Amino acid sequence: MGNQSILNEVFLSGLSDLSVLQLPLFLFFLLIYLLTLVWNLLIISLIAADSHLHVPMYFFLGNLAGIDLCYSSLTVPRMLFDLHTKTRKISIQACITQVFFCISFMGCEVFLLTVMSYDRYTAICQPLHYMQVMSWKVCVRLVSIVWCLSYTHSLVHTLYAFKLTFCGSDIIESFFCDLPQLLQISCSGIYINILLIFLLSGFLGVWSIMPTFLSYVYIIQTVLKIQAKGARSKVFSTCTSHLTVIFTYYGSIMLNYFWPSSSHHFFGNKVVSVFYMVILPLLNPLIYSMRNQDFRTAFQSIFRKTFTWK
Repeated sequence: MGNQSILNEVFLSGLSDLSVLQLPLFLFFLLIYLLTLVWNLLIISLIAADSHLHVPMYFFLGNLAGIDLCYSSLTVPRMLFDLHTKTRKISIQACITQVFFCISFMGCEVFLLTVMSYDRYTAICQPLHYMQVMSWKVCVRLVSIVWCLSYTHSLVHTLYAFKLTFCGSDIIESFFCDLPQLLQISCSGIYINILLIFLLSGFLGVWSIMPTFLSYVYIIQTVLKIQAKGARSKVFSTCTSHLTVIFTYYGSIMLNYFWPSSSHHFFGNKVVSVFYMVILPLLNPLIYSMRNQDFRTAFQSIFRKTFTWK
C-alpha cells in the first residue's frame, strides 16, 4: 500500500462506453425520470387534495410515493449529467454521501412495505377495530419509526465507510455509488463492513420479511373463509398491488446484493440496479393507481374541478 496513492476521486463506469448509445440512453432515462416525477407527484397531490383518500392506506402510499421520488432523484439526475458531459468523476466524500442516502431510502421502502402489510392485515382481519388500531397518531408514529430506523441503519454503514482507505482501482462498476461496489475499491480491511452488512441487513431483513409473511398468512386464511366468491376476490384485490411491489422490489434487491461479483457479471448488476433504482419508482405508482377505483374517481373529480369553466 505504500506505493499506492490515496484516492480522493473515483470514476463511475456508467451504463455504456459506446458513444453512439449516449444520446439514446440520455433521452430514454430523461423520459423515465420525468414520468416518475409526474406520476409520484400526482399520487401525492391526489391523496392530499381528495378527502376520500385521507385514510391510513393512502397515507402510507403517499409516503411510498415520496420515497420513490427521493430514490429516483438520488441517482437519475447524476446519471443524466454523466451521460451528457461524459465526466463520471465523483469525490470519495460525495460517493459515500450518496451511499448513505441510497441505504436510507432503501431501508425506508422496505420498512414501509412492512407497515403497509400490517395495515392490510388490520383492515381485512380486524375490520371492526381498524380505525382504532390504525389511528392517525399510530400511523404518524409508524412512519417516524420507519425513517429513524432507516437513517440509523444507514448511518452505521456510512461511518464505517468513512474509515476506509481507497487506493486500488479508481473505477466503480456502476452508474451510482453503492456500498458493495465501493467496498471493492478499498485497499484497507473491509471485514467489519461486510460483517455489518450481513448482521444488520439480516436482522432488519428478518424483522421486515417475517411480519409481511405472517400478515399475508392471516389475510389468506381470512379471505378463504369468505363464502361469496365475488366478495373474496374484491377483498383480496386490495392486496394484489402491494404484493406485486413487494415481490418485484425484494427480488431485484436480492439479485443486486447476492449476485456474484466477478467481472463478467457487472453488466447483469447494472441491469438489476437500473431496474430497482430507476424503473421501479415509475412502476410503483402505476401498479397502485391503474386498478384502484378510488384513485380513478379522485383523478376524475380533480380533473373536472380544474378544467370545468363556470
